Amino acid sequence: MKAVMIVFNQTNTERVEYMFDTLKIRGYTWFSEVRGRGTNTGEPRMGTHTWPEMNSAALTIIPDEKVDTLLDAVEKLDKIHEEVGVRAFVWNVEKTV
Repeated sequence: MKAVMIVFNQTNTERVEYMFDTLKIRGYTWFSEVRGRGTNTGEPRMGTHTWPEMNSAALTIIPDEKVDTLLDAVEKLDKIHEEVGVRAFVWNVEKTV
């Protein structure tokens, strides 16, 4: 199993929800109002007067065989909406309870 965290501009909220529904990823945890800045070209998302936009993040634990499909969908979303950005990170899950 893998943990996949997707960090995205809040303008992509419905698109990420749709992605999960389409890929039949039912379980996830949603983090609203995530602050940060992209590594290379990302604008800060701080929820302030100067940088008013905000990010969100979603964490899901999925079987290994779904990871590439999810990452492909994230990459496609990023290419369509490059100006707002979306990133995904994958970790191994050793155990769950």
